[in-house]
Amino acid sequence: MKWRAAKALKVLKVLLRLGWSIKRQKGSHRILVKIGWPDFTFAFHDKEEIGPRMLARIAKYTGLSPDDL
Repeated sequence: MKWRAAKALKVLKVLLRLGWSIKRQKGSHRILVKIGWPDFTFAFHDKEEIGPRMLARIAKYTGLSPDDL
C-alpha cells in the first residue's frame, strides 16, 4: 500500500480515532499517548501537508496504516 500526502489535522483525527489521546499541547507540539506504546510527539500545524515519507515514519511509531487515511 502506498502513502499519499495528507493534511496534519486529518492525520491527527485518525490517530485519535485509533485510540491515541493528547496528553499535553504547547503550540503545534502535541504529546500523544496510547497504552502499550511510547509517547509520540506530533509536531505539525493543522493545515500543514505531511508527505508520504513522513507519514511512513509516523506510522512506524503509531501503528498508522495507509488504509486508515
